[in-house]
Amino acid sequence: MFPLLRHILLLIPLLLLASPIYSQNSQATPSPSVQVAPDGTAIVARIVPVPRTISAEAQEYLRKTSRDSPSRQTLQQRRIAMETWAAEMGANSLKLYPVKTATDTIAGIPVRVITPITVPPENVSKVLINLHGGGFRFDAGSLSESIPIANLSGIKVVSVLYRLLPDYKFPAAIDDAVAVYKELIKSYQPGRIGIYGTSAGAALTAEVAAQLRKLKLPLPGALGIFAAGGDASMAGDSEALFDLQGLSEAIDPAGLNDIDTEYIGSADPRDPVVSPLYSDLSGFPPTLFITSTRDVVLSATTILHRAFLRAGVDARLIVFEALPHAFWHNPDLPESKEANRFVAEFFTRHLGI
Repeated sequence: MFPLLRHILLLIPLLLLASPIYSQNSQATPSPSVQVAPDGTAIVARIVPVPRTISAEAQEYLRKTSRDSPSRQTLQQRRIAMETWAAEMGANSLKLYPVKTATDTIAGIPVRVITPITVPPENVSKVLINLHGGGFRFDAGSLSESIPIANLSGIKVVSVLYRLLPDYKFPAAIDDAVAVYKELIKSYQPGRIGIYGTSAGAALTAEVAAQLRKLKLPLPGALGIFAAGGDASMAGDSEALFDLQGLSEAIDPAGLNDIDTEYIGSADPRDPVVSPLYSDLSGFPPTLFITSTRDVVLSATTILHRAFLRAGVDARLIVFEALPHAFWHNPDLPESKEANRFVAEFFTRHLGI
């Protein structure tokens, strides 16, 4: 996750519990819940109900959000928990969206190959490349990000199991994804290849596109950037408001400007491949952006989307209500099913016939 501007600070649990808004005396008049420092930093206390504008399943999902932040776990603890969670989400996805799954290597890179039960003749010449999420540290979605899309689109998905931190820094993940792409364009026309990802995988999608341009390789036919931005040097407003689970913990303002040096190493945070926001985006293929209003990278996603628009790219943004970062990993939510349909329809429409 990229660092953010210190613009708004939401001290969720402590401030809310201390706020007069929570007084048991229903006749009490709440005192102001906002303090603004001379530099414009706002200390905000808010009551944020679970909205009725989302599905009943999504409302229940928000109510059950864990208050035990993964940030308090060691990397190994998080990896074990993530592997268990990812396997569960993958199994749940497979129940809803039957496909064939296999493992393979392409250009020496391990991949998962997710194939529809039946591939329509018009889709035999198409392929999707998934770059999974997980903060460049885990595989948080090679199954749950690929299974629904393969089923709904009728297009084979190759999910790249790229090298991860802490052993491999930038540009290892990019190099792996580019190697797979270069091998696939020997069999598929670039315009019939789509690349997409969620979270770190979405940032990686933008980075790969920037790297392909740098290498003067043909760009793919479409991109999907779901819950990620393109600026490693700073981050947007929403990271001061939300954590990965939405509204589950207080935010430490001291860390909002931190850069993920473990990932970028000694690279310039504004390098146009590390941070595609500073790349030449003109001529990029049609791109779908998806985020949600409690997504920690809501701001970063919308900033990159606007940069694509300024460059003249056919870029579409979909923002879901109230749900947290990458909620679509949970395949049971009606909103997840809707998001998956949007993705499948987007690639079906833009990868030609």
